[in-house]
Amino acid sequence: MNDIPISEAESAVMEVLWQASPQTADDIATALEARAWQPATVKTLLNRLLNKGALRAEKDGRRYLYFPVLAREDWVLAESRGLLDRLFGGNITPLVAHFGKHRQLKKKDLAALRKLIDEIGDDK
Repeated sequence: MNDIPISEAESAVMEVLWQASPQTADDIATALEARAWQPATVKTLLNRLLNKGALRAEKDGRRYLYFPVLAREDWVLAESRGLLDRLFGGNITPLVAHFGKHRQLKKKDLAALRKLIDEIGDDK
């Protein structure tokens, strides 16, 4: 697993590339136009991600094509582990209890959790 720290803004750029790649900086800026970022902001974020090793770039004429190196699944795993460690001491039970207490888990959610627990138990 790659443990590359990705900021919230950088994750928006990564999401664009995880959905479809390669893309140019202009393509990415267009995909993120709802954020009202200037093209220079997108290029700064791309450079940060390149320096972190989360992306790679290939020259294509006068522009660059960007590809994700960091897999979304690896990033989600690192982020979720970090959240679990910071907020719940690495234990998942208090996390589920927290959502159960404060979010009022729906019957559909509880059924899905039961099914998942049964499947995990069958694998052990």
